[in-house]
Amino acid sequence: MKYFNYRGFFTRERERSLMVGLLLLGLAIVFQVYASEYADRVASNSVSDLFLSILPVVNLNFLIVEGALTAIAISLLLLLAKPNYLIFAIKAAAIFIATRAVFIAVTHVGIYPGQVGPDPTGVFDQIYIDLGLEGGFFFSGHTGFPFLMALIFWNEKSWRYAYFILSAGFGIAVLFAHVHYSMDVLAAPYMAYGIYKMTAYFFPEDHALTLRNGAGA
Repeated sequence: MKYFNYRGFFTRERERSLMVGLLLLGLAIVFQVYASEYADRVASNSVSDLFLSILPVVNLNFLIVEGALTAIAISLLLLLAKPNYLIFAIKAAAIFIATRAVFIAVTHVGIYPGQVGPDPTGVFDQIYIDLGLEGGFFFSGHTGFPFLMALIFWNEKSWRYAYFILSAGFGIAVLFAHVHYSMDVLAAPYMAYGIYKMTAYFFPEDHALTLRNGAGA
């Protein structure tokens, strides 16, 4: 598949589908921001965690913040370069964000002691905070989102494995920084797979576009 091959791709029907996807994504982001703010206000005490009680606290803020924002930016460029994946990925991301926001809103576990969070004085850290990316615990967006992208780009072997590696790397990083409980990280791939299948069920035509080079996940 050629990069940036838009010729004849955006029919009127696909343009409408793209607009629906962008609307859903915008609503999901707003929902996430409010859910994150609410969770911060009503957060209770922290709970014990087997892995976090063993792992040392390591300041990996640069990787968790700048790394996450860079991964999002690269993913956006890749989707723009591969329009067959664009519409489905936007809708999958919207469902991913909205689903996580629901769990954030109903789960009020407090911060684990020693957590290394973003620095509000940093420009990129503030963007990270404003988007609500630091809010809530279950489930880990750092782990789940790259896993979701790997499923979406299943037919692009190099990107598939790159996203799987990124998912594992972020999962390890958030555990060492104590910004997620181990259950948040371990559950994220399962949640991502369920969201992928859910999006494919509700938007089969958009999903079919991603399978032009063969069978998907």
